[in-house]
Amino acid sequence: MYNNSASPFAGLTPVVKNLIIINVICFLGTMIFDQANRLFGVYYLDSPFFKIWQIITYMFMHGGFSHIFFNMFALFMFGPVLEQVLGSKRFLNYYLITGLGALALQFGVQALEVYQITGTVSASQWLRFDMFQGLVYSNHPALTQEGFNKLVSVYNTPMVGASGAIYGLLIAFGYLFPNTPLMLIFLPVPIKAKYFIPVMILIELVLGMSRTGTSVAHFAHIGGALFGFLLIKLWGVRRPGYW
Repeated sequence: MYNNSASPFAGLTPVVKNLIIINVICFLGTMIFDQANRLFGVYYLDSPFFKIWQIITYMFMHGGFSHIFFNMFALFMFGPVLEQVLGSKRFLNYYLITGLGALALQFGVQALEVYQITGTVSASQWLRFDMFQGLVYSNHPALTQEGFNKLVSVYNTPMVGASGAIYGLLIAFGYLFPNTPLMLIFLPVPIKAKYFIPVMILIELVLGMSRTGTSVAHFAHIGGALFGFLLIKLWGVRRPGYW
């Protein structure tokens, strides 16, 4: 359990602490090297900008201060108790696998978008790329402007952030500690985890289906939660006796 040290970081478990440190270092790196997110964020598999290391590194990159702040705040709040329940090794595996699961669902949604436009999940032959500038041009006379804009969004926009893994932590916390009251900044009353977290996931699903906020990978959040739930069930993790 947590010790009673006055330091707010005293209760941080080893993996959570190191994940926060790595994320902060990577974020500081993006402030120095402005192309870091293009190099370490993850692109659609068919994009010429995709590199194999991006499937891991994208989880440690963030698009702005608020992005990393809320992700790391959630990791700080929910990570330590989950690491205590799962153990450090399994917790790290859980975090990484849910991040990969988030990416898998995002890739699936992107492939569907490309297929709806071109009739195939690979549209590279429809596009011309400027590898140096990171720009995409139409290379097909039949491609509409709307279709081209959607393909540019898929092929030329890297996904960054730990949000998929964070949603994996949220679903695990909600499942293992369903009656824990959570206080929200914008609501004056506590809400039990078993109500709050499903609502959060439902909101992500609605936003993803409506394509609201296209810069946010809503389906990646859902993928993280889905893979997180499957892992908890597959591993047979039980609620602690005191909950």
